[in-house]
Amino acid sequence: MQKPEAVKVLIVDDLPGNLLALNALIRGDGRQIFQASSGEEALDLLLEHEFALAILDVQMPGMSGFELAELMRGTEKTRQIPLIFVTAAGKEQNYAFTGYETGAVDFLYKPLDVDAVRSKVNVFVDLYRQRMETLRQVEALEKSRKEQQVLMQQLTAMQDKLQAAVRTRDDFISMAAHELRTPLNTLYLEAQLRKLQLDRGRADIFDEPYLHAMVARDRRQIEAMMRLIDDMMDASRINSKQLSIRPVPMELSALLARVVDNLSRQAAAAGSSITLDAGPPVTALWDEFRIEQVVINLLTNALRYGEGKPVEVSLRLQPEGASISVRDQGRGISAADQQRIFEQFSRVASDDGTGGLGLGLFITRQLVEAHGGSISVQSQPGEGSVFTVTLPLTPPAAPVA
Repeated sequence: MQKPEAVKVLIVDDLPGNLLALNALIRGDGRQIFQASSGEEALDLLLEHEFALAILDVQMPGMSGFELAELMRGTEKTRQIPLIFVTAAGKEQNYAFTGYETGAVDFLYKPLDVDAVRSKVNVFVDLYRQRMETLRQVEALEKSRKEQQVLMQQLTAMQDKLQAAVRTRDDFISMAAHELRTPLNTLYLEAQLRKLQLDRGRADIFDEPYLHAMVARDRRQIEAMMRLIDDMMDASRINSKQLSIRPVPMELSALLARVVDNLSRQAAAAGSSITLDAGPPVTALWDEFRIEQVVINLLTNALRYGEGKPVEVSLRLQPEGASISVRDQGRGISAADQQRIFEQFSRVASDDGTGGLGLGLFITRQLVEAHGGSISVQSQPGEGSVFTVTLPLTPPAAPVA
């Protein structure tokens, strides 16, 4: 247990013998006695230390005890210190009245009554200790109150985050159910229609052109559901820090050409087209599957929001790495939406009323940053958008999860 700090008492007298006698009279355990032989010396000590009590001789050359008391009462630091005056003058001089006027709590005449002096000093020392203990308790209570206030603020913030997480989860489940229901409903209705035809003995309508069209429709719906499920799994891996990147040597322009060719039919169905300006080959260490996923996400968005106008893809070698740009001429993106489109579950609704799960650009950014790269967007409403991905030619020093 920490030892209590010593209580400080100041005695002021111009006679060394009086100081020595008074010191011997009032000293005790847990006390520290300071002595001053003049008012000026006492003021220096008063400004340096905090005293529980000051005992002042009235009749001192230079600055008297009363003058010292007046100065003490005019200073914030010393105003509350209890004062006891001591004098050898007779009571007929009425020093006590003057002393009490200057703020004294007691007035003693010499020769001093030993028991009375000790008793009075003990009272004021005990009062000081009680006051300090009360102040410590108040400070402790205030500190505890502030800590509890901070804790409550943290708990409130945590509760808000948990409630937001619950709302996000519920919204996600609702979106996922809606997005999966659309292709599932199509497959279900197609299957019901086929069963109806078979029940009616109309197997003859299932000729080769019908079967090709049926397989194509089924494949589109199944692929749509697979993309949704893949996005959900990738988002889960990202949130749990389990997304892995496996860089291998690959040539980027060839990958872009393959993706553009694979999406040409989807572009034609949207009344659009995709052109590629790849420039010279660019080879480096990247995760080919994840980079292909990035390009597909950007091109799919460009076709969805491009309003049937041509989409341009370009590849340039910059000092900071390989730069892939996907430009559309569609509706564009407002400044407010540009701030949030890379966030999880953020969606900008398309004309057909569907906007996916709001995971595509979130996953895209995570994949790019996992390669040590960056993604940005430049857009104005009504003027289309340009998404630019920059990939360093050297992979990160350590795998980024």
